[in-house]
Amino acid sequence: MFNNRWLVLAILSSALLMIVMDLTILYTALPRLTFALGASASEKLWIVNAYSLVIAGVLPTFGALGDRWGHRNLFLGGLGVFGAASLLCAYAPDPQVLIAGRVVLALGGGMMMPATLSIIRLTFSDPREQAMAIGIWSAVAAGGAAAGPVVGGLLLEFFWWGSVFLVNLPIVAIALTVAAICIDNRQPENRRPLDWRGALEVMFGLIATVYAFKEIVKRDPSFAIAAITGLLGVAVLILFARRQRRIADPMIDFALFADVRFSSAIFVAFISSVSIAGFELVFSQRLQLVDGLSPLNAGLYILPAALASIVSGLAAGAMIPRLGQTPLLWTGTLLAGLSMAGCLAAFAYSGALTIAGLIGLGFGIGVAMTAASSAIINGAPPHRTGMAASMESVAYDMGAGIGVAVFGGLMSAAYTFSFVVPDGIELPGVARDSLEEAVTAASGLPAADQLLVETAAKAGFVSSFYFVSAAVAVMLIATALVVFTKNRAVRLHHARAEP
Repeated sequence: MFNNRWLVLAILSSALLMIVMDLTILYTALPRLTFALGASASEKLWIVNAYSLVIAGVLPTFGALGDRWGHRNLFLGGLGVFGAASLLCAYAPDPQVLIAGRVVLALGGGMMMPATLSIIRLTFSDPREQAMAIGIWSAVAAGGAAAGPVVGGLLLEFFWWGSVFLVNLPIVAIALTVAAICIDNRQPENRRPLDWRGALEVMFGLIATVYAFKEIVKRDPSFAIAAITGLLGVAVLILFARRQRRIADPMIDFALFADVRFSSAIFVAFISSVSIAGFELVFSQRLQLVDGLSPLNAGLYILPAALASIVSGLAAGAMIPRLGQTPLLWTGTLLAGLSMAGCLAAFAYSGALTIAGLIGLGFGIGVAMTAASSAIINGAPPHRTGMAASMESVAYDMGAGIGVAVFGGLMSAAYTFSFVVPDGIELPGVARDSLEEAVTAASGLPAADQLLVETAAKAGFVSSFYFVSAAVAVMLIATALVVFTKNRAVRLHHARAEP
């Protein structure tokens, strides 16, 4: 079978681009989609969260299946499922069908994502070429997520909201045809049956845990539901982990976490994904709902971060053979956190400095994600590449889901706390849920009162935006310090142990 490794990389990158873009492409489409389908605040969050929530739950299973059935087979199957689900989402008549389509879309993405990184590890044998290929993979992952709002905004400038899903179909058709020819169908080394009990345990545990996060940060949360689902999820994950340590062929080899480089890489991948997903959600909505930018202009405003992520991913791929992964892990994360803080400080005063902060944020995230991907995929033996890739993908996608749920919830909570209803105006309680709800609730009031409500709602939203952005910056800086301290302690311990 014909095999050009760089053409294979192009195919894998195009598929990865679809997967990660669908994490963020709805950010700019969300306001228009909400009005078009009449989605409630809860349905709006589920439309965004369903994809990242489900994909995080199924990744370990599909990673393990790739090791047993062949990564090429799973990749081709995932392309077909992803294409069919994109068509369903594009023509969804109501929010419920759209949410169901996003679930199926997540199944297709979950089949493909571990396979992309595993095929790279198995295709590129030269360490320098492999580092560069992983750099390109990470650049697409980070840049694609950041470019999602731009692509969404561009499509909405000329087409209806369903176009953000139809854009996947040409990529699926080309990738499916070329991948069947170019990617070798390697026989998997691990032919043991899949641990289906473990697959169900990890899927239920991950989904229940993330759902509990989402419930807690709602405006009127049910703490009983959050506690029950959270405790159930954590308990099932603990049982899963204990059982995996005992069985002969585990789905996830937890012994890998004893390596501080591997565990640091998983941690950085998770926090980076949480941060970028949470910030882009609140930032794109701030630009549209408060500053009045169109979806396209809002996406273009975020574009420097996407471009910087692509450049830094390629640069980090070239630097890894010389510097190693660990220094790039913490320096990239620190740069992202400091740039986020600078962007926040400059936002109200200087557009140029804000753009510089976005560039620094994207560059830092790109460096950190490339180093994390390299450390994770090379920390496992060849017959476990699917498992390692799924662990990195879980960190990435679960991070995105938690980032949207937690920071979206924090934004709503901060908005509710900050929004002060003007004196003498009666509004229903739903007006405190979101800026859009406040504007809708005030639509029947006299023009002067509408203006007062809109001004107060925007002021509340701006306060919530600054609160969430500051939380993102603090989290990134703290993560960099933790990774640096932990790796330095291990390095000093090894130095003392040497004769």
